[in-house]
Amino acid sequence: MNSKISSLNKQITEAVNILKKGGIVAYPTDTVYGLGASMASLKAIERIFEVKDRPKGMAMPLLAVNRAQIKKLVNNIPPSAWLLMYNFLPGALTIILHKSDIVPDVITGGSKTIAVRIPDHPVPISLIKGLGQPIVGTSANLSGQPSALTAEEVRIQIGDKVDLVIDGGPCPGGIESTVVDVSGRKPVVRRLGAISLEQLQHSCPDIQLAKEIKNASRNR
Repeated sequence: MNSKISSLNKQITEAVNILKKGGIVAYPTDTVYGLGASMASLKAIERIFEVKDRPKGMAMPLLAVNRAQIKKLVNNIPPSAWLLMYNFLPGALTIILHKSDIVPDVITGGSKTIAVRIPDHPVPISLIKGLGQPIVGTSANLSGQPSALTAEEVRIQIGDKVDLVIDGGPCPGGIESTVVDVSGRKPVVRRLGAISLEQLQHSCPDIQLAKEIKNASRNR
């Protein structure tokens, strides 16, 4: 076995054990490095807020392994969401849906919705499978600072505050996911990222940009 693969597998095994014990780990994804905890560990989730210096009322996304797991996290998946999931997941798309009761309020900041994504990267998928449940998928950086694209960038910002930083090399995407809110009457883009509006509209023609994004574009 290649020494790099062997090392990565050992890191993943260690990370799963840490997550099971209520710890937090940083890991590479297809977009940027993520900071994760078991969705069942409220103590670990609270710690992520502290590590990132993130306001408690701000929601955090969850990463799932497949669409079946997403179905358990939400109350209803409208047709527009199914279209987007089939076309862009696994991948750099985060979808906002109405949450089910199994999602702790601390993750959603008290909101009735939850942001979910299926990453297109073997490391977070292995972590979720090993843990047996979704993990928090917030970016592994200090709030307001640039997203980390390498393990070294994670270590510089928050390395001494997490239990493990998995070094899986540079993130292949390098751009955060696009966020689409499908919890209302029409799908709305809340954040433009790796997937463009044109790509989204090709699959879902009635998708709209949020007003704040339109205004920001006009003011450039």
